Amino acid sequence: MPAIPRWVWALPPVAVLGVVFLYPLGLVVQESLAPGAYAGVFGSQAFREALTTTVWLAVGATAGCLVLGFTLALIIAFVPFPGGRAVAKFIDVFLSFPSFLITLALLFIYGTVGMANGLWTDVTGASSGPFHFLTTPWGVLLAEITYFTPFVMRPLLAAFSQLDTAQLEVASSLGARPARIIRQVILPEALPALAAGGSLVLVMCLNEFGIVLFTGAKGVTTLPMLVYSKAILESDYAAACVVAVVNIAISVGLYGIYRVVSRRVGA
Repeated sequence: MPAIPRWVWALPPVAVLGVVFLYPLGLVVQESLAPGAYAGVFGSQAFREALTTTVWLAVGATAGCLVLGFTLALIIAFVPFPGGRAVAKFIDVFLSFPSFLITLALLFIYGTVGMANGLWTDVTGASSGPFHFLTTPWGVLLAEITYFTPFVMRPLLAAFSQLDTAQLEVASSLGARPARIIRQVILPEALPALAAGGSLVLVMCLNEFGIVLFTGAKGVTTLPMLVYSKAILESDYAAACVVAVVNIAISVGLYGIYRVVSRRVGA
Protein backbone atom coordinates (compact mmCIF):
# COMPACT_ATOMS: atom_id res chain seq x y z
CA MET A 1 0.00 0.00 0.00
CA PRO A 2 1.55 3.32 -1.04
CA ALA A 3 2.31 5.83 1.70
CA ILE A 4 -0.07 8.76 1.99
CA PRO A 5 1.65 12.04 1.11
CA ARG A 6 2.20 14.35 4.04
CA TRP A 7 0.32 17.23 2.42
CA VAL A 8 -2.86 15.15 2.51
CA TRP A 9 -2.88 15.25 6.32
CA ALA A 10 -2.84 19.03 6.17
CA LEU A 11 -6.07 19.20 4.15
CA PRO A 12 -8.58 18.63 7.02
CA PRO A 13 -7.25 21.37 9.36
CA VAL A 14 -6.82 23.74 6.40
CA ALA A 15 -10.41 23.05 5.31
CA VAL A 16 -11.74 23.68 8.82
CA LEU A 17 -9.69 26.88 9.08
CA GLY A 18 -10.98 28.02 5.72
CA VAL A 19 -14.63 27.44 6.58
CA VAL A 20 -14.55 28.74 10.15
CA PHE A 21 -12.14 31.68 9.77
CA LEU A 22 -10.88 32.53 6.28
CA TYR A 23 -14.27 32.44 4.51
CA PRO A 24 -16.01 34.79 7.01
CA LEU A 25 -12.95 37.06 6.96
CA GLY A 26 -13.08 37.11 3.18
CA LEU A 27 -16.76 38.09 3.30
CA VAL A 28 -15.93 40.96 5.67
CA VAL A 29 -13.19 42.22 3.35
CA GLN A 30 -15.45 41.83 0.31
CA GLU A 31 -18.26 43.77 1.99
CA SER A 32 -15.84 46.53 2.97
CA LEU A 33 -14.98 47.05 -0.72
CA ALA A 34 -18.41 48.48 -1.47
CA PRO A 35 -18.14 51.67 -3.55
CA GLY A 36 -17.30 54.66 -1.37
CA ALA A 37 -17.24 52.64 1.86
CA TYR A 38 -13.65 53.40 2.83
CA ALA A 39 -13.89 57.05 1.82
CA GLY A 40 -17.09 57.46 3.81
CA VAL A 41 -15.70 55.86 6.96
CA PHE A 42 -12.28 57.53 6.84
CA GLY A 43 -13.93 60.89 6.26
CA SER A 44 -16.30 60.58 9.21
CA GLN A 45 -15.62 62.23 12.53
CA ALA A 46 -17.02 59.21 14.37
CA PHE A 47 -14.27 56.97 12.96
CA ARG A 48 -11.50 59.43 13.78
CA GLU A 49 -12.76 59.85 17.33
CA ALA A 50 -13.12 56.08 17.78
CA LEU A 51 -9.59 55.48 16.48
CA THR A 52 -8.17 58.16 18.79
CA THR A 53 -10.11 56.82 21.79
CA THR A 54 -9.03 53.25 21.05
CA VAL A 55 -5.36 54.19 20.79
CA TRP A 56 -5.19 56.34 23.92
CA LEU A 57 -7.15 53.86 26.01
CA ALA A 58 -4.93 50.99 24.83
CA VAL A 59 -1.69 52.92 25.41
CA GLY A 60 -2.86 54.34 28.75
CA ALA A 61 -4.05 50.96 30.02
CA THR A 62 -0.82 49.29 28.90
CA ALA A 63 1.28 51.91 30.71
CA GLY A 64 -0.82 51.52 33.85
CA CYS A 65 -0.57 47.73 33.70
CA LEU A 66 3.22 47.88 33.31
CA VAL A 67 3.67 50.17 36.32
CA LEU A 68 1.16 48.40 38.56
CA GLY A 69 2.14 44.92 37.40
CA PHE A 70 5.84 45.56 37.98
CA THR A 71 5.18 46.93 41.47
CA LEU A 72 2.90 44.07 42.52
CA ALA A 73 5.23 41.45 41.03
CA LEU A 74 8.12 42.94 42.98
CA ILE A 75 6.16 42.68 46.22
CA ILE A 76 5.02 39.12 45.58
CA ALA A 77 8.46 37.91 44.46
CA PHE A 78 10.77 39.67 46.91
CA VAL A 79 8.75 40.72 49.96
CA PRO A 80 7.93 37.71 52.16
CA PHE A 81 4.38 37.79 53.51
CA PRO A 82 1.84 35.15 54.55
CA GLY A 83 -0.14 33.86 51.58
CA GLY A 84 2.36 35.02 48.98
CA ARG A 85 2.26 31.71 47.12
CA ALA A 86 -1.53 31.68 47.18
CA VAL A 87 -1.59 35.15 45.64
CA ALA A 88 0.79 34.02 42.90
CA LYS A 89 -1.43 31.02 42.18
CA PHE A 90 -4.52 33.23 42.14
CA ILE A 91 -2.98 35.30 39.35
CA ASP A 92 -2.99 32.20 37.13
CA VAL A 93 -6.68 31.68 37.91
CA PHE A 94 -7.45 35.37 37.35
CA LEU A 95 -6.24 35.09 33.76
CA SER A 96 -9.22 32.84 32.98
CA PHE A 97 -11.82 35.35 34.22
CA PRO A 98 -13.96 37.08 31.56
CA SER A 99 -13.43 40.82 31.34
CA PHE A 100 -17.08 41.68 31.98
CA LEU A 101 -16.88 39.96 35.38
CA ILE A 102 -14.28 42.45 36.60
CA THR A 103 -16.34 45.30 35.20
CA LEU A 104 -19.43 44.10 37.04
CA ALA A 105 -17.43 43.89 40.27
CA LEU A 106 -16.35 47.51 39.84
CA LEU A 107 -19.95 48.51 39.10
CA PHE A 108 -21.11 46.82 42.31
CA ILE A 109 -18.55 48.86 44.25
CA TYR A 110 -18.35 52.22 42.45
CA GLY A 111 -21.49 52.25 40.29
CA THR A 112 -24.24 54.84 40.67
CA VAL A 113 -26.11 52.51 43.03
CA GLY A 114 -22.98 50.69 44.17
CA MET A 115 -21.66 50.04 47.65
CA ALA A 116 -19.46 53.15 47.85
CA ASN A 117 -22.24 55.53 46.83
CA GLY A 118 -24.70 53.71 49.08
CA LEU A 119 -22.39 54.04 52.07
CA TRP A 120 -21.90 57.72 51.30
CA THR A 121 -25.64 58.43 51.15
CA ASP A 122 -26.26 56.45 54.36
CA VAL A 123 -23.60 58.40 56.27
CA THR A 124 -24.20 61.89 54.88
CA GLY A 125 -27.89 61.70 54.01
CA ALA A 126 -27.16 63.03 50.51
CA SER A 127 -29.48 62.09 47.67
CA SER A 128 -26.61 60.63 45.61
CA GLY A 129 -23.01 59.59 46.05
CA PRO A 130 -19.90 61.26 44.60
CA PHE A 131 -18.58 58.28 42.61
CA HIS A 132 -19.60 58.50 38.95
CA PHE A 133 -16.28 57.99 37.20
CA LEU A 134 -17.07 54.48 35.92
CA THR A 135 -19.27 55.96 33.20
CA THR A 136 -16.37 58.11 31.94
CA PRO A 137 -13.26 57.20 29.92
CA TRP A 138 -11.34 57.07 33.22
CA GLY A 139 -13.67 54.34 34.43
CA VAL A 140 -12.96 52.30 31.31
CA LEU A 141 -9.24 52.88 31.83
CA LEU A 142 -9.46 51.73 35.47
CA ALA A 143 -11.38 48.60 34.50
CA GLU A 144 -8.87 47.70 31.77
CA ILE A 145 -5.90 48.23 34.08
CA THR A 146 -7.59 46.11 36.76
CA TYR A 147 -8.31 43.28 34.37
CA PHE A 148 -5.11 43.22 32.28
CA THR A 149 -2.48 43.82 34.99
CA PRO A 150 -2.14 40.06 35.78
CA PHE A 151 -1.19 39.50 32.12
CA VAL A 152 1.90 41.60 32.84
CA MET A 153 2.52 40.10 36.26
CA ARG A 154 2.59 36.50 35.06
CA PRO A 155 5.70 36.78 32.82
CA LEU A 156 7.33 39.06 35.39
CA LEU A 157 6.91 36.51 38.17
CA ALA A 158 8.38 33.86 35.87
CA ALA A 159 11.35 36.12 35.13
CA PHE A 160 11.87 36.94 38.81
CA SER A 161 11.86 33.25 39.70
CA GLN A 162 14.90 32.81 37.40
CA LEU A 163 16.77 35.76 38.89
CA ASP A 164 19.94 34.82 40.78
CA THR A 165 19.34 36.06 44.33
CA ALA A 166 23.11 36.17 44.86
CA GLN A 167 23.17 39.33 42.72
CA LEU A 168 20.70 40.97 45.11
CA GLU A 169 22.69 39.88 48.15
CA VAL A 170 25.96 41.19 46.70
CA ALA A 171 24.38 44.51 45.77
CA SER A 172 22.86 44.83 49.24
CA SER A 173 26.15 43.95 50.95
CA LEU A 174 27.87 46.68 48.95
CA GLY A 175 25.50 49.22 50.39
CA ALA A 176 23.06 49.58 47.50
CA ARG A 177 19.63 50.76 48.60
CA PRO A 178 16.46 48.96 47.50
CA ALA A 179 15.63 51.60 44.85
CA ARG A 180 19.09 51.24 43.30
CA ILE A 181 18.90 47.43 43.39
CA ILE A 182 15.55 47.57 41.58
CA ARG A 183 16.86 50.05 39.00
CA GLN A 184 20.24 48.46 38.27
CA VAL A 185 19.75 44.76 38.99
CA ILE A 186 16.08 43.75 38.83
CA LEU A 187 14.76 46.08 36.13
CA PRO A 188 17.28 45.05 33.42
CA GLU A 189 16.34 41.41 34.03
CA ALA A 190 12.63 42.29 33.90
CA LEU A 191 12.72 44.32 30.67
CA PRO A 192 12.17 41.34 28.32
CA ALA A 193 9.17 40.16 30.34
CA LEU A 194 7.83 43.72 30.52
CA ALA A 195 8.17 44.08 26.76
CA ALA A 196 6.41 40.79 26.05
CA GLY A 197 3.63 41.36 28.61
CA GLY A 198 3.13 44.98 27.54
CA SER A 199 2.88 44.03 23.86
CA LEU A 200 0.26 41.39 24.64
CA VAL A 201 -1.77 43.77 26.80
CA LEU A 202 -1.64 46.43 24.09
CA VAL A 203 -3.11 44.02 21.53
CA MET A 204 -5.86 42.87 23.90
CA CYS A 205 -6.78 46.41 24.96
CA LEU A 206 -7.04 47.42 21.34
CA ASN A 207 -9.72 44.78 20.77
CA GLU A 208 -11.52 45.02 24.12
CA PHE A 209 -15.30 45.21 23.76
CA GLY A 210 -16.88 43.81 26.93
CA ILE A 211 -15.38 46.33 29.35
CA VAL A 212 -16.49 49.35 27.32
CA LEU A 213 -19.96 47.88 26.85
CA PHE A 214 -20.55 46.90 30.48
CA THR A 215 -19.30 50.16 31.99
CA GLY A 216 -21.91 52.00 29.95
CA ALA A 217 -19.49 54.89 29.52
CA LYS A 218 -21.20 57.60 27.53
CA GLY A 219 -19.19 59.12 24.72
CA VAL A 220 -16.58 56.34 24.85
CA THR A 221 -16.61 54.73 21.42
CA THR A 222 -13.75 52.45 20.46
CA LEU A 223 -13.28 50.67 17.14
CA PRO A 224 -14.98 47.45 18.35
CA MET A 225 -17.86 49.53 19.72
CA LEU A 226 -18.10 51.37 16.39
CA VAL A 227 -18.34 48.03 14.55
CA TYR A 228 -21.17 47.02 16.89
CA SER A 229 -22.92 50.37 16.43
CA LYS A 230 -22.66 50.35 12.64
CA ALA A 231 -23.68 46.72 12.21
CA ILE A 232 -26.31 46.18 14.91
CA LEU A 233 -27.78 49.62 15.58
CA GLU A 234 -27.51 51.25 12.14
CA SER A 235 -27.45 48.18 9.86
CA ASP A 236 -24.64 49.82 7.89
CA TYR A 237 -22.73 46.62 7.22
CA ALA A 238 -20.31 48.09 4.68
CA ALA A 239 -19.11 50.73 7.16
CA ALA A 240 -18.96 48.14 9.94
CA CYS A 241 -16.78 45.90 7.76
CA VAL A 242 -14.45 48.80 6.91
CA VAL A 243 -13.93 49.54 10.61
CA ALA A 244 -13.47 45.82 11.28
CA VAL A 245 -10.81 45.53 8.56
CA VAL A 246 -8.94 48.53 10.00
CA ASN A 247 -9.16 47.01 13.50
CA ILE A 248 -7.91 43.67 12.20
CA ALA A 249 -5.01 45.29 10.34
CA ILE A 250 -3.87 47.19 13.44
CA SER A 251 -4.28 44.11 15.64
CA VAL A 252 -2.33 41.85 13.28
CA GLY A 253 0.43 44.43 13.04
CA LEU A 254 0.70 44.74 16.80
CA TYR A 255 0.52 40.97 17.20
CA GLY A 256 3.41 40.64 14.75
CA ILE A 257 5.42 43.05 16.93
CA TYR A 258 4.45 41.02 20.01
CA ARG A 259 5.67 37.79 18.38
CA VAL A 260 8.96 39.41 17.37
CA VAL A 261 9.50 40.72 20.90
CA SER A 262 8.55 37.36 22.43
CA ARG A 263 10.89 35.47 20.12
CA ARG A 264 13.82 37.75 20.83
CA VAL A 265 13.41 37.61 24.60
CA GLY A 266 12.47 33.94 24.66
CA ALA A 267 9.10 34.64 26.35
